[in-house]
Amino acid sequence: MAEEAATVEVRDLEVSYGWGRSATRILHGISMDVAAGRTVGVVGESGSGKSTLAKALTGTLRPTAGSVRISGADVFATRGADREALRRKVQLIPQDPYSSLDPRRTVGEALAEAVDPRHAHVKKHQDEVVHWLDMVRMPADTIHRYPHECSGGQRQRVAIARGLILGPEVVIADEITSALDVSVQAEILNLIAKLREELGLTMVFISHNLAVVRHVSDDVMVMYRGDIVEHGTAADLYERPQHAYTRALLDAVPGAPGFDITPHPQENSV
Repeated sequence: MAEEAATVEVRDLEVSYGWGRSATRILHGISMDVAAGRTVGVVGESGSGKSTLAKALTGTLRPTAGSVRISGADVFATRGADREALRRKVQLIPQDPYSSLDPRRTVGEALAEAVDPRHAHVKKHQDEVVHWLDMVRMPADTIHRYPHECSGGQRQRVAIARGLILGPEVVIADEITSALDVSVQAEILNLIAKLREELGLTMVFISHNLAVVRHVSDDVMVMYRGDIVEHGTAADLYERPQHAYTRALLDAVPGAPGFDITPHPQENSV
């Protein structure tokens, strides 16, 4: 069977902060591929370089060296309208949706703005907005709520809808369950699993928790101090870890609990 073409191609990616002798290298020549319709989990503790990688993938942080290609287009070589079009193909679902949502705008306005930043009219995009609220298991009347009127789980659902409403080619999910309690985490993971299947998402799923990553990823990369120290299928890496750091991450998961990824009818309760 022919190998799937990579939608995301990262080659020898290096990122440093600072200048000259005071520069600190954060990423040490990262290379990775994400094939269309697959999810690669990126796991590591705080400071391992995960969020820096996310910023480079979305084009918001220029690397010191190396390249990032999305569907063959170099993220940092495109200019003008082509650059803007490419950026819309790569969408970030942030860790903290509350800070990424304007408290003065309703959920409907936030989603309409994602569709058309220059003409964010809720009535114009109402059908599309309501459709995506339904896709993330939120009632239609959420369109009139403000972020502070939503729970943490509900705000994360809104952030997921906002990230997917443009039909991006690549989704970067950055620690999207880390601020939620365990029961709500499981429900958000259920939702991501269902959307992956329904939409055929291509995703980079970033987390510090191997138990979370395992259940939403086809493949997993383990990062440690800016390097990839292990890379394999989710099942192999979880059951037969090769690197000492991977084993330490697994040991840090209390009881290594799994999450039920079968969608539940009560999902929209959070």
